[in-house]
Amino acid sequence: MAKSAKTAIKKDPKLAAEAKNWTKVIRAVRSPKTGAYTFKEAIVHKDKVKEYLAQK
Repeated sequence: MAKSAKTAIKKDPKLAAEAKNWTKVIRAVRSPKTGAYTFKEAIVHKDKVKEYLAQK
């Protein structure tokens, strides 16, 4: 399934240009119970990365 999605993006230049505007953000969050860190991943538009990292 992933191969068909990648080829669909490469065939359509509009989709390829739009895909470059998104970023995968990984954020470390401390667990209130154990105090250990867990990681939260999200796909965010590149203009809203700082807003996403600023929220708690």
